[in-house]
Formats: sequence, C-alpha cells, structure tokens
Amino acid sequence: MTMTRRSMMAGTASLALALPLAATAKTAPAIHVLKDPDCGCCTAWIEILQREGFAVTTETSLGTALFRHKLDRGIPPELTSCHTGEVEGYMIEGHVPVADIRRLLDERPDAVGLAVPGMPYGSPGMGPEAKREAYDVILIRRNGKTEIFAGYEAA
Repeated sequence: MTMTRRSMMAGTASLALALPLAATAKTAPAIHVLKDPDCGCCTAWIEILQREGFAVTTETSLGTALFRHKLDRGIPPELTSCHTGEVEGYMIEGHVPVADIRRLLDERPDAVGLAVPGMPYGSPGMGPEAKREAYDVILIRRNGKTEIFAGYEAA
C-alpha cells in the first residue's frame, strides 16, 4: 500500500482533530480495595468504579486485620465501613460516590481521604439510588479533624 499526498493530508487532519480530544479525555487512576471476600456490596461498589474507568485491584482481608489497616492509615473508628480503597495517597472508606473521589483527586486537600460511615442504603453499591437514605461523605483531615465534603439527601 502506497501513501498518496491526499491520504497523508487526510491522516494529518484526522490527527489534528483527535489530539485535543485525547488531551481532554479524563482517565481514572488505579485504586486498590481491601474487602471481605464474601461481601456483595463491596463487589457492587468495585463494579461501579470499573464502569467509571477506574483500574481496580482487590485484596481480601478479614476482621481485625482489615480494621487495623483502616486505623493505621488514619481512618477514625467511628467512620469505618465495610471496605477501604487507596488511590493516589488517599484513603476511600466505604461507599463513596465516584464524583466525590474525582473531586478529591482534582482538589488535592491535605487529607487522609474520604469516608461514608456505615453502609447507607442507596449509596453506590448499596441498593437503588431512587430509594436512597440521606448520608454525608466525610473528609478526614491529616490533623484528625473532619468535615462534610458532600451531602446526599434522601430520595
């Protein structure tokens, strides 16, 4: 196959149009999740992350080992949930929505990470959002203080 001047010009034009799109494409980073091997809601949350483009790796952990992992990385006991993710130096505890993870990574606050304590119904991986109960996403600062990062009203 020989390249003609016309095909070369068309290829160059296509490349010129594609480059701005490639530059603005948002790729999600890798996230490593520790979870109980038998937890279905953890798996559902992981599937949501994968659908949103995150490269997810998982590791099974049980009971006190999983709880110790959370505490050692700065998650207060009262903010724990069923699974823990680590992404770009931040901890993601529980059923945190993807939009909040992306916002955290965009804003880069001096923080341990985000937590959705407990397992609120209708949070990602915990049932239909249309029947969601109200919950908050908590930002855990490195100094131990917490604040509401995002709030979700009941549906």
